[in-house]
Amino acid sequence: MRLPTLALTLFLATPAAADDITVFAAASLKTALDQIATEFQATTGHTVTLSFAASNTLAQQILQGAPADIFLSASPEWMDLLAEKNLIQPASRIPLLGNTLVLIAHDPNATPVALPTLNPATLLGADGKLAMAMTASVPAGIYGKQALTSLGLWPKFEPHIAQTDNVRAALRLVAIGEAPAGIVYASDARAEPGVTIIATFPADTHDPIIYPAALIGPSPKPAAAAFLTALTQAPAAQVFTDQGFTVLAQ
Repeated sequence: MRLPTLALTLFLATPAAADDITVFAAASLKTALDQIATEFQATTGHTVTLSFAASNTLAQQILQGAPADIFLSASPEWMDLLAEKNLIQPASRIPLLGNTLVLIAHDPNATPVALPTLNPATLLGADGKLAMAMTASVPAGIYGKQALTSLGLWPKFEPHIAQTDNVRAALRLVAIGEAPAGIVYASDARAEPGVTIIATFPADTHDPIIYPAALIGPSPKPAAAAFLTALTQAPAAQVFTDQGFTVLAQ
């Protein structure tokens, strides 16, 4: 889907000189940001380089001096770490998006399941795995473990979990049938036609899923500030909504 021509006027006007900016973003944002960045480049003349990975990986890279202009994290924790090290512009930080945690299956004919009575044998078969992002460090995995623990399911499923470097890798395992089921964000499931949502985890089973965004470095580029502003405007908000996110900043 392309952004409406009229809506594109909401992006900032083309500056006198184009610039290159680098955006570090949680893997779950890929589908939406690819589209938004393409439209932003066409409208402003700036070049946007998107680097996607798990939020913890990106935060560690920034700590080590990676040249990012903007960071979009899938949890406040990793943004807080950068803030403690004075690596973000505090005034630029915004709670950009929210998301929902879902249970997905590879089987296109899979039917909805009742989470409280879920058991590994029924969901995964004899030797199947539940695909999840790393449960100790990646936000989607952390939220997933919290949800399973809250429902009393973690002890049952822990021996059957296949952990991945980021949530999109977990999504991929289910999409190609390497894992019969997985825990991902609703936005990931919407972006992948090869999976079926079979349950949604109640919001009170895990910490709120909030994606903060902020400018990086002591002297942010004007182009980076323009892109961050664009992420809060109506055209980008529509893309995020279409991809299954909840828009918090407009």
